[in-house]
Amino acid sequence: MASLPTPPAQPDDAPDAYVGLAADAAEQLARSRGWDTVRAVPPGSFLTMEFRSGRINFQVEDATVTRCWVG
Repeated sequence: MASLPTPPAQPDDAPDAYVGLAADAAEQLARSRGWDTVRAVPPGSFLTMEFRSGRINFQVEDATVTRCWVG
């Protein structure tokens, strides 16, 4: 039987550090820190909640990050 794959390492980053930043600046910062996927969504959006290694999520309201989470 094959072994389980090991997910790639994701950046060692604090999601709370993005809260309060302008959405564009937060995306640029996240990509510079090594995040493969940056997802920005408005409050109340319906999202799939599967965990994706290398993805950071921003809730954006009035062009500002109001919440951030990994996966």
